[in-house]
Order: sequence, then structure tokens, then C-alpha cells
Amino acid sequence: MKKKPKAVAKKSKGSDLTALVTEVRSLIASARNAAASTVNTLQVLTNFEIGRRIVEHEQKGEKRAEYGAELLKALSERLTEEFGRGFSKANLEYMRRFFLEWRHRVPPIAQKPSGQLAAGDILQASAEKLACSQITETASRQFAAIPITLSWSHYVLLLTIKDPDERSFYEIEATNQGWSVPELKRQKASALYERLALSRDKQGIRDLAAKGQIITKPEDALREPYVLEFLGLDEKAEYSETDLETAIIDHLEHFLLELGKGFLFEARQKRFTFDEDHFYVDLVFYNRLLRCYVIIDLKLDKLAHQDLGQMQMYVNYFDRHVKLPDENPTIGLLLCKSKKDAIVELTLPKDANIHAREYQLYLPSKALLKKKLLEWSKEVEE
Repeated sequence: MKKKPKAVAKKSKGSDLTALVTEVRSLIASARNAAASTVNTLQVLTNFEIGRRIVEHEQKGEKRAEYGAELLKALSERLTEEFGRGFSKANLEYMRRFFLEWRHRVPPIAQKPSGQLAAGDILQASAEKLACSQITETASRQFAAIPITLSWSHYVLLLTIKDPDERSFYEIEATNQGWSVPELKRQKASALYERLALSRDKQGIRDLAAKGQIITKPEDALREPYVLEFLGLDEKAEYSETDLETAIIDHLEHFLLELGKGFLFEARQKRFTFDEDHFYVDLVFYNRLLRCYVIIDLKLDKLAHQDLGQMQMYVNYFDRHVKLPDENPTIGLLLCKSKKDAIVELTLPKDANIHAREYQLYLPSKALLKKKLLEWSKEVEE
């Protein structure tokens, strides 16, 4: 009888230890994340300051292009010899361009003349998270107040984008969506900015550059074409709708990235029955931003009016039997190889919450999309 209290005490100690380990583990993880964030901010600010000093030195030197190239080469050799990798001529050029492109969008600490800014100031600023301070009043009239939350590798990739509006869009989205460098590279390669811009008016395009993709209505969440190059399907090879659907499920994480913000996967081949007939929806998603179901039907061939009628039935069923009273109407999305807008407009009522979008299995031509965007802009102006 005397052993029972000991057993209880031992169990109690084990329980207390588990709780302690959980708390300490959380504390260590938080500290490491904070340290990584501080180091990242410090690296970006340091590179910015290196870029500033290079530009200021150039302005005091000879006014010829060769001087700048010689300066970077000589500086690279000296820094590499003393500090090792990370100071190649190409990387120093990125630092120089980073200062020139971001000097109006930096925290207040970076507004100090370089002669008054020491390395300790940068470290102190990072520790106190001054990198997240609001930008100057002049800059805020031109750009969104974006804190330095991306890695140097992100900024190097952003520097390859010449259009400042497009660059701003990708910076905002990479920050808000937590894109890794490979994800940012893929979205840039898939011409996400151009695809979204083609479905917006002039003000909408300006909003993309200033605010990123804001979703308030179904059309905001859609893009065209949808790019599915990550599925690994050959454009010229034969494949069925089941093959396409299976490939999407196998690459669901990539497909969710391509769909965009707020999408959650719910079901594949969702069955519903009425009048003893069974019907199947290819893919069912839920968008938490729009607070509604998004059901997707896949079509390999050219879209027909029968496909639109079938989707209308699917949407009606979800609206009447699945969605909750406080949720918004269901969105029907037909992903097809090709479509004719005239058939879509004639088949569907104007207020139908159904959309047809083309998909392709290869990365789009950015040059072609930019050309289409330019042509569209001219049509709007006329």
C-alpha cells in the first residue's frame, strides 16, 4: 500500500517534466527564429550600406563607366581576400543596384549619411527591429510601407525585374505569402503579375504594384491562363482527365500555390446524388478569404456549352445542399484547354458565379503577355 504514493509521485514528476520540455522547446525555437530574422535583416541592411558607400565613392571618382567596373573588381579582390566568399564583383554590383533601387523605401536609419552610420548602428537597429519602422513621408507617397522581411537571395532575384511596379508586386507577395526563393522564382517565371494585370483595369494594375493581390470578390482570385508546368505532363502526349486530376493531387502543394490566396483542399471526385443519379465534381476547394466553396471541373478539349450547363447544376447543388447560410455563393471554375468567350457569355446568365479559364502545361512567354497587356492598355485608353 505504501508503493502507490511513490508511483503517483513519479508519474507526477514525469508529467511536470513533459510540460517543462514543451515550454523550453518553444522558447528555444522562438529564440532561434528571432535570431535568424535579426541576422537576415542585418545582412540586408549591411549590403544596402555597402551599396551606398560604393555609389558615394563612384560619385567622387572619375565620370566614366570603366571606373565603376575597375572599382568593383578591386574592391571584390580586397574583401574576398579578407572575408572570403560573398563579395564577388557580381554580388557587389547587386549591392550597388540594391541601394539605387531601394534607397527611397528603406527604414529611417538608412537615411543617415554613411559617414555617420557605423556597423554598431546597424546591429542595434536590427536588434530593436528598426528595420520594420515606417518609411519616410516622401517615399510613402510613392511606395507601400514594406518592412525588410525577405532574405538577400530574394532581393537579388527581385533585382532581375526591370519594371518597378512588377518588382514591387512580387516583393509584397513574397513577403505576405512567405514565398521561398524557389517559389518566388517560379511565380516570376510563370508571369503571375502579367496574368493578374490582364484581368484588371488601370487602377487595378496600380493597386497590384502598391498593395499586391487583394481578394474581395471571386474575380480577384482568378487568373488566366493557369500554368501547370509542375505537373510534368507533356503537352503533345495523350493523357486523360483522370491523368490530369491525379497529377494535380500528386502535386497539390504546387497547385495550391498556383490557385493563389486562401485556398484549402477538401475533396476529389466529390459525389452527390439526386433522382438516383450519381454526379462527381472533379475537385472541391474552399477559399477562406471569400468564405465560399470553389468547385473545379477539368476539361481536356475545347469548352462546350454542355460543360457550362453541367457546372451550373453543380453550383446549384452546393448552394442549396452544402454551403452554410452565412457562407457566400459557390464559385464554379472550369479549367479547359481552350474556350470561346462568346459561347461562355451566351450560355451563362450575366450574374452566374461560374468562370471558364484556360490552362497550359508550359511556362508562358512573358514577352507575349506583356504585349497583350500593352495592347489591352491602349484599347482601354481609346
